[in-house]
Amino acid sequence: MPDTATPFEEIIYEVDGHIATITLNAPDRLNTISGPMLDALSEALLKADKDKNVRCVILTGAGRAFCAGLNLQTATTGSGAVESAHLDLRNTPPTILFNMDTPTICAVNGGAAGYGMDTALGCDIRIMSDKAKMAAAFTKRGILPESGGTWFLPRLLGWEKACELIFTGRTLKADQCLAEGLCVKVVPHETLMDEARALAAEIAANAPMAVQASKRLMRMGLSEPFTEHVHHVFLQLLPLIKSDDAREGMMAFLEKREAKFTGK
Repeated sequence: MPDTATPFEEIIYEVDGHIATITLNAPDRLNTISGPMLDALSEALLKADKDKNVRCVILTGAGRAFCAGLNLQTATTGSGAVESAHLDLRNTPPTILFNMDTPTICAVNGGAAGYGMDTALGCDIRIMSDKAKMAAAFTKRGILPESGGTWFLPRLLGWEKACELIFTGRTLKADQCLAEGLCVKVVPHETLMDEARALAAEIAANAPMAVQASKRLMRMGLSEPFTEHVHHVFLQLLPLIKSDDAREGMMAFLEKREAKFTGK
């Protein structure tokens, strides 16, 4: 049975086997992120990353939207100006997602706009419902992609296409996101979570320390020269070779069977 625990009902945290599912649960306001909800999401992500039993995390939303951005009713003053002092971007979900070693999948069930789009981009892999879309509507609201979009989009799309998307503030349908490389696949809406869980299970079946080390080294490789990077890879490889999981992986290969990894 899934283990469910969350400090706020607007964030649902469930663990089933080696997979943690985190659900944004404010469908009445399209899962726009309030301050308490932001803190609860950060807490849930950190909890999953610290849990040695969790080998993959799925992030999704309840209702017809994934996340329509920040909750502007709580993020603005009476005059309509955004209270920037209340937006601490250092310890919020996109930053935490980037620094997590546990693989993350975003099951984009509906619209991902503004902050919601940045959060989806912060996950390692995105699977989109055929009813989903991404809206880079920042410049249409007088702001910029505040939580990672200006870093992710040039790397995912290339400079020119990222400029076009950000400067125009366009909305992309799911098939357009797939064509541009913003998601790995588009699936029928009713099969979205089944597809996400199947991919998560495939990831979780592998040696967790090796998967997490691979993610950590890819992240490091984004900002270091090749020579330094392969040195860091070698240093990471040394303890992995001595692990129980490495021995199990080699024996399973020789014996032509499925490996059973323990994370040790």
